[in-house]
Parts: sequence; C-alpha cells; structure tokens
Amino acid sequence: MASTVDCATACVNGCVLGEACPHREHLAAALKFVAETDLDRMVEVAQASAPQRLLRQLEKGSLPGYPQS
Repeated sequence: MASTVDCATACVNGCVLGEACPHREHLAAALKFVAETDLDRMVEVAQASAPQRLLRQLEKGSLPGYPQS
C-alpha cells in the first residue's frame, strides 16, 4: 500500500516519492508547457487568471493582508 503524502508541504524542495509519485503525469505536462511556451504567453496566461484567483481567495477569506471577518 502506498503512503499518503501531502505534496503541498512535503514536496516543496522536490518530490519525496520519486517514481512512485501519483502526480508524475502532471509534472510532465507542466515541464512540457514551460519548455514550449514563450515567456510573454505565460505572462498573458497569468494575467488572465488573476481576477478569478483573487475572487476565489476573497470567497474563502484567505487573501493575505485582508482582514478576516
């Protein structure tokens, strides 16, 4: 049985599961995107998603520097 790992905390300096990582396909897709995408296009993608990310953080009440109600 594979152990459960919280990747957000355990893998900040690299994957701790190595080849057994269940997210390897996502890593491969991300590496391919970075290798094949122009930096200007990446900036456009980030700018386009900023309003949605801001709204999600506001809805959750997790916006850094924003007072909790």
